Amino acid sequence: MSIESLSVVVTGAGTGIGRSIALRAARSRARVIAVGRRPEPLKELAAKEPDAIEPLAVDVTDPAAPERIVSAALDRFGRLDAVVNNAGAARFGRLADTDVCELDAMLDVNVRAPAALIRAALPHLDAARGSVVNVTSVAGALAMPGRAYYGASKAALNSLTRSLARELAPAVRVNAVLPGPVDTPLWQGVGMSAGEQQALRDGLLADTPMGRFGEGDEIAGWVCCLIDPDLSGWVTGALLPVDGGRTA
Repeated sequence: MSIESLSVVVTGAGTGIGRSIALRAARSRARVIAVGRRPEPLKELAAKEPDAIEPLAVDVTDPAAPERIVSAALDRFGRLDAVVNNAGAARFGRLADTDVCELDAMLDVNVRAPAALIRAALPHLDAARGSVVNVTSVAGALAMPGRAYYGASKAALNSLTRSLARELAPAVRVNAVLPGPVDTPLWQGVGMSAGEQQALRDGLLADTPMGRFGEGDEIAGWVCCLIDPDLSGWVTGALLPVDGGRTA
């Protein structure tokens, strides 16, 4: 994989899929700005690859966050080649039981924040002929009763991906990876009881042909592939399911 020396921003890097992406990129000799809300997980992550990972504790929904993130990449590495919008929020529940403010919160993290970061990074991505990878979800491509708000926010990010791929070509490539069910700390904040979570997990597993949940590094490998200009230099506007066959 030829992402050596690329300067890459990864949001939501403190845990889960984002952590796997940051480590995979760093171990492929990219230079990473690891963004997350909590300093401690980021410090622990950076300690694993101190020469390659720079932690940045910031909430991506903060209006000042995009400029702070871009400035961190430029100050530390002198350039910005790729943005990975991985930070995400999930709250599950049926329409009748879920306030619309939950949708507002998910749109803020899952759509507005990625759009704002891409916009702030655009001059530098354009100069580098760089790329964007949005980590969305198969929830944005499938009917999701009981998770309609979440699915709607991810569908919006999928649409943003495809539209920006055409708008920003040929200088900047924009793609998305759509994970299926992956074991991450995201499950702890979805607003369901333990029993409801277990029933949901059982249903997801039954609907996944590969018969298991995915792992963070299985998503990270495809994200890094899409960043790589040698492997994916002619790929833009792709919505790539990495989901154990769930969308088959």
